[in-house]
Amino acid sequence: MTEARIEAADARHAKILAALHAACLEEAWPAADIGALLRQPGVFAALAADSAPVGFMLWRVAADEAEILSLGVLPSARRHGIATALLEAATVSLLAAGVASLFLEVAEDNQAALAFYRIHGFGEAGRRSRYYRRAGRREADALVLKLTFSVGKIT
Repeated sequence: MTEARIEAADARHAKILAALHAACLEEAWPAADIGALLRQPGVFAALAADSAPVGFMLWRVAADEAEILSLGVLPSARRHGIATALLEAATVSLLAAGVASLFLEVAEDNQAALAFYRIHGFGEAGRRSRYYRRAGRREADALVLKLTFSVGKIT
């Protein structure tokens, strides 16, 4: 796989983002919902692509805090640094915007995602009991993870 390009995305990319979301994650978000989300103030997206889109990240900024709404990489493109590149691209813009903390929710049983976020400095900040409902499976708690930024660097 060649190195992926990271580009800003907006509501015009909603269909692409929805297709990626469906291919990467258990719960697909409709293109209309993604488009509406991206038309809200403070909501941003990035696409990763080589010859075609392979990953995405959606995040929201409010005051000095931000939240990763969704992050996904196609199964065939995983373990090539794409999620890291998306997170790093978002981090650059977050630091420039004066964001102090970045939050996200992840299912407690999503070991790959937990490992990824822990490698990148996120720590557990809370838990939402039975947050994820899954067809044919038990409910799963969401772990709220937090990454704190200090001036010019991540701590």
